[in-house]
Amino acid sequence: MHDHGHDHSHHFDTHNRSFVIAIALNVVFVVIEVVYGLLSGSLALLADAGHNLSDVMGLVLAWVAIWLASRAATRSKTYGLKKTTILAALFNALILIAAVGGIAWEAIQRLSSPGPVAGLTVIVVAGIGVLINGLTMLLFLNGQKGDINIRGAFLHMAADTAVSVGVVISGTVMLLTDFTWIDPVVSLIIAAVIFFGTWQLLKESVNLAVDAVPKGIDPSAVQSSLESLPGIVSVHHLHIWGLSTTENALTVHLVKPDPERDHELLDHATSMLDREFGIQHATIQLERVSQGCPNPTHC
Repeated sequence: MHDHGHDHSHHFDTHNRSFVIAIALNVVFVVIEVVYGLLSGSLALLADAGHNLSDVMGLVLAWVAIWLASRAATRSKTYGLKKTTILAALFNALILIAAVGGIAWEAIQRLSSPGPVAGLTVIVVAGIGVLINGLTMLLFLNGQKGDINIRGAFLHMAADTAVSVGVVISGTVMLLTDFTWIDPVVSLIIAAVIFFGTWQLLKESVNLAVDAVPKGIDPSAVQSSLESLPGIVSVHHLHIWGLSTTENALTVHLVKPDPERDHELLDHATSMLDREFGIQHATIQLERVSQGCPNPTHC
C-alpha cells in the first residue's frame, strides 16, 4: 500500500556525508600512526594502526549496507537488500567483541609483566586519535539512536576514542610517577565499558537476524490495538519482524464478519501500526469467519 523506496534513499543520503568524512579521517589517522610508529620504533602505534584499520573496514561495511538497503527491490529479491543492514550490525558487533578480547588479553599480560612507559610520541599521537575519533563519533551520535547499524559505527568510534583517552591518561601518569599498573587497569575498565555497549548491539542484531520482534515493540500491545478496531472480533496469525535496522513488518489475520467499510478499516489499521508502533509494512488479511489456529504457538 505504500512506497518506501524514497525513504531508503533519503536514509542513505542523510548518513552518506558522515561516512565519507569518518572514513577519510580514520584513514588519515592510520597513516599518521604508521608513519610515527616507524619513525619512533613503536610497536604499540603500529599495532593500534592495524586495529584502527579494522575499524575503517567496519565503517565501510556499515556504509555499504545502508547503500544496498537503498536499492530498489527486484523480482528475485522482493524486499530488496534491507537485511544487509542487520548483517552489518551483527558483523560489527562480533568485530568489537574480538577487539575487546584483544584489549583485555593485552591488559592482563601487562598486569603480570608491566611494559615500558609509553613514550611522549605515543601520547601525542593518541591525543590526535582522541580528536579524530571523537569527531567521528559525534557524526553518528544522533543516527545511532534509531538504527543499530549506525550504532555499530558509533560504537567503533566510541571504543577508539576511549582507548585513545586511556593511552593519554595512563601514559601521562606513568611519565610522572612509577605507577606502571595504571595502564592495564585503565585498559580493563575501557574493555568492560565497550563490552557492555557491544553486548546490547550483539543481542539486538542477533534478534533481528532471526526475525524476532524488534526492540521497542510489544506484541501484546499490537494485538490489543488491532482487537480494538471497529468490527474486529478476534486476531490471530500475528507476526512482527525487522526488515532492516530501521523498518519493521507485520502480517496478521483479522476476523471481521461485517464486510462493510473494509477499506476504511485497512487504512486506519496500517496508519495506526505505523504511527504507534513504527511498523511501516503491514500485510493484513480479513476473514469473515474465524479459521482458528491449528497450532497456537506458531500464531
